[in-house]
Amino acid sequence: MATRREQKRALGKHTSWETTEGAARAPHRSMMKAMGLTDENINAPFVGIASTHNEVTPCNAGIEPLAEQIKRGVFAAQGTPFVFGTITVSDAISMNTVGMKGSLVSREVIADSIETVVFAERFDGLVAVAGCDKSLPGAMMAIARLNVPSIFVYGGSILPGNLNGKTIQIQDVFEAVGKHQKGDLSDDELYQIESRACPGPGSCGGMFTANTMSSVGEALGLSLPGTASEPAVDQRKSASSRKAGEAVLNLLRKNIRPSDILTKKAFENAVTVVTAMGGSTNTALHLPAIAHEMGVGLSLEDIHDISMRTPHLADMKPGGKYIMYDLDNVGGVPLVMKRLFKLGLIHGDCMTVTGKTVEENLAEIEDNGTEDDVVRLPDNPISNTGGLVILHGNLAPEGAVLKVAGHNYGKSWSGPAKVFNQEEECMESLKKHEIKQGDFVVIRYEGPKGGPGMREMLSITSAIVGQGLGDKVFLMTDGRFSGASHGPMIGHVGPEAAVGGPIAAVENGDKIEIDLESFELNLRVPEKEIKERLSKLDKHVPLYKTGVLGKYTKLVQPASKGAVTG
Repeated sequence: MATRREQKRALGKHTSWETTEGAARAPHRSMMKAMGLTDENINAPFVGIASTHNEVTPCNAGIEPLAEQIKRGVFAAQGTPFVFGTITVSDAISMNTVGMKGSLVSREVIADSIETVVFAERFDGLVAVAGCDKSLPGAMMAIARLNVPSIFVYGGSILPGNLNGKTIQIQDVFEAVGKHQKGDLSDDELYQIESRACPGPGSCGGMFTANTMSSVGEALGLSLPGTASEPAVDQRKSASSRKAGEAVLNLLRKNIRPSDILTKKAFENAVTVVTAMGGSTNTALHLPAIAHEMGVGLSLEDIHDISMRTPHLADMKPGGKYIMYDLDNVGGVPLVMKRLFKLGLIHGDCMTVTGKTVEENLAEIEDNGTEDDVVRLPDNPISNTGGLVILHGNLAPEGAVLKVAGHNYGKSWSGPAKVFNQEEECMESLKKHEIKQGDFVVIRYEGPKGGPGMREMLSITSAIVGQGLGDKVFLMTDGRFSGASHGPMIGHVGPEAAVGGPIAAVENGDKIEIDLESFELNLRVPEKEIKERLSKLDKHVPLYKTGVLGKYTKLVQPASKGAVTG
């Protein structure tokens, strides 16, 4: 005969019985009753709802109602929900300031905080709802660490703005700044763009980092099918959030855990989907980080190899024409996955949070085989290979990331180096119009340790595009780029300058060369001279020695390993 504890576990009460069972737990139950819980609630499975709602960024400003819908779903499925909060950082608002150093750090804080609460409170399951760039991977990292039955819910994408009948969004505002610097845009025209680009709550609309990571959540099997593209203000988002609350109880009762879902095959599926959609270069940071938390190896070389065999099907901004709203209108991520599955590029046997496999989920998706401008048919791809490539060479022994989606760089490119130590120096040079056609711009000491925090450089890339140099200069950094950045740009160059990487040896006027047949990034300086230059460099002194940035500097691993801290 089953013991009471075994009966509880059969209901999905895997760990919360530790806080609710027996006479010794009377004080614990008393505290729960102080919050209005009944005996029935206390005897039910406990589900933590990690909410990143805040008033810091429009990406997360609409999440509170979704958390309430998740609660309803948990209650409806006879579970007991507990909502708790965590932080977020607005990349767009901190961009091009010293505050941007805290952005990637926030991913770790989010993961740590969610892990801490779920672990300490002995919750049985977790639903994490997030909206902005770092809160999505941070939540998924926590899900992987905890390995309790979990579902990820995306807060949803913003609707497009409109100015004079033309669709605009945040990328247009950043690029308008460059046009304004050049004198091609008046103060009033810039004001009209900034006032119309973001009409309400939701994450930035293109296939930037937030929508890339929402697509990753769906491709990994951590999110319910079709939810990655739902707009934040669409009633479907409320309905799917409630459904997620119900679905997590199914996972609890079947004891389906993230370790059953987040397999190597699932990560390969995610890379395939991202590269087929022209996703963010931040994929090369966040996916390896989530995989690391799950104990799964995912290297930059894995990402490159998958991209090389994956056709680019979705014509998404920033390199293409369309935003997440448009993708949602034609079928969302499931349509892309179905077409990739038919090509044999998606592993159909991976388990998902529906309790079904990817193949079973896709069997319910209709694809009439009609060509449209948003998602191409497999026999007519935008390109035969995916949107991300990994470069090596004497400038990037640990690798570097180049986004090729929407661009044709030819077989090779070279130019004289124009070197800047940190982002501010480069921005000042841009304001003075000192960067010219053909330059190979190098921004260093912006890596995980050197920055610290590996700042995104959307303001830099947007100013370059706005000044008409978007396809006329190459930009290389040991930092990283926003998912909204586009143009010839190489990020995550490793090892970074702060740890003595070769990028620290580059001098103004040196020739830098990219070979896109061998996927190499090289400094055309003799190896002996590179070593001599590096030997003469002073040891890098951390900019922050205390506080969260000081801790991060001490703990963070290289970008090639996802810039994780554990």
